[in-house]
Amino acid sequence: MLRSRLIAWLRIILPLAALAILSTMFLVSRTPNPDDALPYAEVDAEDLARDPRMTRPEFAGVSDGGAEVTLTAAEARPGAGTDSSAQRLRLTWRTKDGLAADLTAPDAKLDGQVVLMSGGVRMTTSDGWAMTVPQVESDMETDRLLGTGGLTAFAPMGRLDAQTVEITRTDDGQQLLNLSGDVRLVYQP
Repeated sequence: MLRSRLIAWLRIILPLAALAILSTMFLVSRTPNPDDALPYAEVDAEDLARDPRMTRPEFAGVSDGGAEVTLTAAEARPGAGTDSSAQRLRLTWRTKDGLAADLTAPDAKLDGQVVLMSGGVRMTTSDGWAMTVPQVESDMETDRLLGTGGLTAFAPMGRLDAQTVEITRTDDGQQLLNLSGDVRLVYQP
C-alpha cells in the first residue's frame, strides 16, 4: 500500500518537476545576439555581374594524341576567343607512354585547344628536367608544348640554356624534346 501511494505521488511530482526545470531553462536563457549570426560572404555583387569569373576551376580531358590533360587555376574569366584568361594556372600533361610534365604559370590565355601561359612558366618533367621559360604555348590538338623567350633548364646531365624548347609527338607516338637557338650545355657529371 505504501508503495502504490509513493508511485502515485511520483507520477504527479516528477512531470511537474520536469516542467519547472524546462520553464526555468527557457526563462533564464540568453537572448540571441544578431552579431553572432553566421557571416555572409562580403563580395560586391555588382562587380561580379560586370566581370564574371570562376574560382578554383578545374578541367580534365584527353588530347587527340591520348595524353591526359588537367588544368586548374586560382581564378578564370570566361570570354569569347582569346579573351578567356586564368591566373595561377597549373597544367598537368601525362602521355600514354608515361612521360609527365607539370607546368605552372602566373597568367594564361585560352583560345580553343591552345593555352598560352606567360609570366615565367615553371615546367618539371617526370624524367628529371626542371626549366623556367617566359611563355609556353600548349596545343592539345597536336600534343605540342612550345616554350619561347629563352629558358634555363636543369637536367640530369647538367644545366642547359636555349632560346626555345619544343615537346612534340612523333608519327610513331614517341615524345620528342627539341631545344633550339643558342643552346648551351654545362655538363655536370
